[in-house]
This record gives sequence, C-alpha cells and structure tokens, in this order.
Amino acid sequence: MNMLQKLAESHIVCVSAIDHAAAAVPLAQALFAGGLKTIEVTFRTPEAARCIAAIRAAMPGMLVGAGTVLTPEQVAQAKAAGAQFAMAPGLNESVLAAAQRCAMPFIPGVMTPSEIERALQLGCTAMKFFPAEMAGGIGMIKALAGPYAHLGLKLIPTGGISAGNLADYLAQPLVIAVGGSWMVERKLIHANDWPKITSLAAEAARIAAKSPVPGTAAHLTS
Repeated sequence: MNMLQKLAESHIVCVSAIDHAAAAVPLAQALFAGGLKTIEVTFRTPEAARCIAAIRAAMPGMLVGAGTVLTPEQVAQAKAAGAQFAMAPGLNESVLAAAQRCAMPFIPGVMTPSEIERALQLGCTAMKFFPAEMAGGIGMIKALAGPYAHLGLKLIPTGGISAGNLADYLAQPLVIAVGGSWMVERKLIHANDWPKITSLAAEAARIAAKSPVPGTAAHLTS
C-alpha cells in the first residue's frame, strides 16, 4: 500500500505543534484511542524531530508525518527521525528535490491554479490545499476539479477545518484526507488533557467513518 492510499484510508491528518517531547507519545496515544491514527508533527517547534522519533518508537501502528517542512535541512531531520511522509504549506522546489533525493513522500502546499500546474509539472499529484477556508474552501475545490481532476490531482485541504465542516470537505472527489488541528490544540496538550483530545478525536473519527475512502489512482512522487 503506498502512502497516498494510507492517507486516504486515514481520512484525517492531525496537525500538531508539540512544545515538549515528553508530550508526544501521550498525545499520539490519546488520538489513537479516539480512532485517529495519522499525526503530522510540525516543525514549528525545536522538539519536532524528537517527537517524531518518540512516536515512531512507541507506536508502530501510528502513521507519523512531518509538517511545516520549509528547508532541505528539515527534510533530512524528518527522515532521520523516522517520518513516513512530509508536508509543507507552500511549494518550495529545493525542499521537494531534497525529499525526492531521500525517497520521502512529500506533499507540497498549493493555493492557486499556477501553483497546482507547477507541482504537477514537478511530478506531484497529491497536494496540500492551504489555507483551505481562507482560499475559497469547498467552492474553490469544486472549481479546481474542472481543469485538473482528469490529471489525477488529489488534495488534502488544511486551514479552518473543524468538526462542523469536516464531512463536507471529505465529500469532495478531489479530497483524499483533511488536515486539522482542532483536536490537538496547544492548550489541550499543555494541560495534558488527554481525555478531551480522545473525545474530540472520537467525534472526528465518527464523522470520517461515514465517508467512503476516495479513489486513489494518483500516486505520490518520492
């Protein structure tokens, strides 16, 4: 099973910023207990690589990615820590090239048709649509389907998504999964409120379970 298929089956990528590595495994366990099995640990904190390594060592059943990967150096750090995929908010060709060199499945961020066309030209069919709600949301995704769906474009919208609009996003044919942070807010992590995180994860998992796994004819370029 390739990484795109795994992400499609997960439906939800939990986007987390973890300030202290000691919280990484309890956070992942709380999400897993709620039924969410994919976490994106963002490089917004100095602890990101340590968090990825800790989760990978403790929870082999969790799909662990690196997020907000903005430099080739962070690609290398993510790979060394054991990240199984990487994502970015934008399309940085040097970062994409670094990921391709080390066989890291990489999902660049796009917002406009021009960015989508450049990413397709570089061999990417799976892209992060960011910031989703601010960039037109579901209406924009529907508009992008016209010129690009036949090329195998698959999107992971992130930004402004919550339990309230999750089902609507997952219903879009271009969408293979949704990225969200509402179930892993920093204040909940800082408070060690694992039961609340599990509850929010379970609610999201129940919504996602009603959505069929999208078709995944497209593939990630490694």
